[in-house]
Amino acid sequence: MIKSFFAKIYAKQVSKKVYKWANNPVKTQEKVFNSLIAEARNTVFGKDHQFASIQSYDNFKNLVPIRDYEKLKPYVERIKKGEENVLWQGKPIYFAKTSGTTSGAKYIPITKESMPFQIAAAKEALLLYIDQTGNADFVDGKMIFLQGSPEIDSSNPVKTGRLSGIVAHYVPKYLQKNRMPSWETNCIDDWETKVNAIVDETWSEDMRLISGIPSWVQMYFEKLIEKRGGSISEIFPNFNLFVYGGVNYEPYRMNMEKLIGRRVDSIELFPASEGFFAYQDKQNSSNKKTGMLLLLNSGIFYEFIPANEFFDEDPGRISIGDVKIGINYVLIVSTNAGLWGYNIGDTVEFTSLKPYRIIVTGRIKHFISAFGEHVIAKEVEQSLQVAIDGTNIQINEFTVAPQVNPPNGDLPYHEWFIEFVNEPDDIGKLALQIDTEMQKQNSYYLDLLEGSILQTLKITKVSKNGFKNYMKSIGKLGGQNKMPRLSNDRKIVDKLVSK
Repeated sequence: MIKSFFAKIYAKQVSKKVYKWANNPVKTQEKVFNSLIAEARNTVFGKDHQFASIQSYDNFKNLVPIRDYEKLKPYVERIKKGEENVLWQGKPIYFAKTSGTTSGAKYIPITKESMPFQIAAAKEALLLYIDQTGNADFVDGKMIFLQGSPEIDSSNPVKTGRLSGIVAHYVPKYLQKNRMPSWETNCIDDWETKVNAIVDETWSEDMRLISGIPSWVQMYFEKLIEKRGGSISEIFPNFNLFVYGGVNYEPYRMNMEKLIGRRVDSIELFPASEGFFAYQDKQNSSNKKTGMLLLLNSGIFYEFIPANEFFDEDPGRISIGDVKIGINYVLIVSTNAGLWGYNIGDTVEFTSLKPYRIIVTGRIKHFISAFGEHVIAKEVEQSLQVAIDGTNIQINEFTVAPQVNPPNGDLPYHEWFIEFVNEPDDIGKLALQIDTEMQKQNSYYLDLLEGSILQTLKITKVSKNGFKNYMKSIGKLGGQNKMPRLSNDRKIVDKLVSK
C-alpha cells in the first residue's frame, strides 16, 4: 500500500515533465540534434562525415547517408577490437547482440549516455498509466518479465548480451523483491525448459503485472493452466496489467482474454536495441488504437522516409516537423549510442501530431510485392481482425506469402497460413471476408484482382504447434523473437508446412 501511494504522487510529477517536451516537439528535436552533433564532432565517424561543418539538418542530410548495419559494420568492428571514440565518445558500455537476417549477428552499441533512457522509458510508461488510471496496485505485488537471459559475455573489450538481459541488470532495487522469475531461471537458455521453470516458480505467487511478447506469454499461460486448471484470473486473481511490445496484440487478444478469463489493461512499448522509441501513454476505453507517444527527448534524433520512396535512388528524408498522419514511413535514427542516419528496419504511421503518436506498421523488408501490391503487416493484421471480430474464431498465429506459380496453371494468389485455436465452420467464407477487407486496405491489391492478375487469397491451416515447432527448428523459440507476419517469398512457409 505504501509503494502504491507514493507511486501515484511520483506519477503525477513525471507526467507533467513528459508532456512539457511532448508539447514542444520541434524545439525538443532541434536540441537533441545539436547536442548529438556537438558530442560526436571529434569521433572517427564525426571526422569522416565533417560534423564540424554541420550547422543544420540540411547539412546533415548532405553529409550523412542513410545506412543499415552492413554499412555501419566497419565502424563496429573497430570498436570490437578495443578502439575508442569511433561512433561516440569513449567506448560503449555494452553491445546488444541481435539476430540479423542478412548480416548474421548484429552488435548494436549501448553507451553510458543511452542506457539511462532505455530504463527511464519503461518506467515512464508505467507511471503515466498510474497517473491516468489511478491504478498502482501492481507495485505492491509480483511482476513477471518474460525475456532473454541476463548473462553477459565479458570476454571482449566491450561486454555483450541480449538487450532484455542487459536491462535486467538495471532493475531498481525497490522492485527487485517484486520481480520474477529468479535470476537462475532467467539464465536458462532452452525456452521450453525455461517456461516450465517459470511456471513452477510463479503459479502460487500474487502476480499483478506480466510483461513479454504476446505469443510467448500465451505459451506461459497455457502451461500455467495445464498445471493448475481454471483460468489465469483464478490462478492470479490480482493480475490486472499486461505490458507488451514487438508485435501487434490484436491478433492474440481474443485467445489471451479467453485464457485470462477477462479483459485486463495493457500497455504497448516500442523498445529496440537501437533505442527505446515510444510507449503507449493513454488508455482508451473505446479500444480504438491511439498509438504510442514518440520519445523525442531521449537522445534520439528521428528522420522519416515515405516507405513507397525508400527504394528510390534518392528518397526524401524529413524530420518531425514535416510528417503527416496516415503515411507509412521508414524510421531512421541518429542516437547518443553512435548510430547515424541508421535504418532500424521498422515502418511507422502517425496517428496524432499533437502530441506525436505512432503505430508500428511492419518491417520494410517484410512485405508482399510479388506483383507490385506492396502489402504491409498493418494491412494483413487489420484485415484478419475485421474478419474475425464478432465471431468465435480464435487465431494462435499466422503468416502470409505469395503463391506465384500455382499448380494447374491457376492465377497466382496470396496464401495465408493460419494456426487456429477455434476454427471457422467455413474456411472459404473466412478467406473471402479477409480478402474483401484487404481490397479496402490496399488499392493496388484491388487493382490486381480486378485486372485478373491475382485471384482471391487462400487459407492453409497449420497444425497445432506448427509455428512453435518452426521457430524451434530455426533456433528462435521464445525470448524476444517474433514470427514475421508476411514475406515476399516462400522460404518461411515452405519450412513451416514441412514440419
